[in-house]
Amino acid sequence: MRTIIPMSSGPTPPREVRNARLAVNAMFFTNGAIVANLVPRYPEIKAALGLSNAVYGFAIAAMPVGAIVAGLGAGWFIRRYGSARVATYGTMLASLFILGAGLSPALALFALALFTVGAADAIIDVAQNAHGLRVQRRYGKSIINSFHAFWSMGAVAGGLMAAAAIALDLPLGIHLAISAALFTVVAFLAQRHALPGRDGDEQAIASPGDVAEETRRGVNWRIVAVLAALSLICIGGSVVEDLGTSWASLYLQTLGAPAALAAFGFVALVGAQFVGRILGDWFVNRWGERTVARTGGLLIAVGMGLALAFPTIPGTVAGFAAAGLGCATLVPAAMHAADNIRGLKAGTGLTIVSWLLRVGFLVSPPIVGTIADNVSLRMGLLIVPAAGLAVALLASVLEGRKSN
Repeated sequence: MRTIIPMSSGPTPPREVRNARLAVNAMFFTNGAIVANLVPRYPEIKAALGLSNAVYGFAIAAMPVGAIVAGLGAGWFIRRYGSARVATYGTMLASLFILGAGLSPALALFALALFTVGAADAIIDVAQNAHGLRVQRRYGKSIINSFHAFWSMGAVAGGLMAAAAIALDLPLGIHLAISAALFTVVAFLAQRHALPGRDGDEQAIASPGDVAEETRRGVNWRIVAVLAALSLICIGGSVVEDLGTSWASLYLQTLGAPAALAAFGFVALVGAQFVGRILGDWFVNRWGERTVARTGGLLIAVGMGLALAFPTIPGTVAGFAAAGLGCATLVPAAMHAADNIRGLKAGTGLTIVSWLLRVGFLVSPPIVGTIADNVSLRMGLLIVPAAGLAVALLASVLEGRKSN
């Protein structure tokens, strides 16, 4: 039986731990920024390659395919090299793969580059969350949302960099090369202040062998049901985020927004998500993950539902902002809950949920692209409010408010 450290206030952590928190902030920031530099330039890549909406949807689905293929291998890398080093070197590789995606002259090369980006990103994601959970255990209270807030901050910074590059007619290759160099340096500087040593007893992930061992021990249907609900919450949050990432700029262009302005649909989503994550730990510590997630799901459903029902450029930007605010704490809450499921070996729940959330990234772009080609992109984006409603219904599996 695992011992769960209560999330409560306590003495100020030592400087080493506080520096490690800053290092994890920087890891999440770089991870958000490098991908976000590519996203607003998707429309010009789509146009340059002459892709239909459906083909574009299947092409960008190569990224989550890569993530699903590589995700369960993160445990091996982290045990061998340590979570901080894996996050750092993964960032360097992901930056180069993103540059390759931007410079791809053909559909096959574009999809292959996104596949490698997804594979690297899946390993980075687990590594930085593993290190973040190590730091959170040292703090003894919820700080995981603040780490994800820095991902959103990085995504805003990357989105704004891309919008500026578009406005300045900066060639895609030069823009992405600058991004890769800048954020690789940030990642290496962050590694110097991470917690020392390998993850050891504080490991936050499991290997495929660990997951298989848990399965051989016998099926506990309560645990399966909880894992399924947490995975669906994670997928709901990821679908909202991913559809804003992949389609916001394209949808705003269908409403008449110029390219530089269309980038602000994505920026609004991740900007509001950043605000929600900065405030998220305070909300969670005060009201509990269950109430915060349920409220977030309803905000997604209402905000994006109204934006799609009454399509305007300002209303759509506001709708994506509401979706970003609503989904801010969903993935961190589900990961935290999965990591604390009683009856599972350390890291098994987190590994399973982290891997399954990639399913949302895999299935949503082709579905939206197919609906867009056969009906309209507006109808395809109805998946966003539907995901919000699903999260609101499933939120009861999360932890409620703690009594003082």
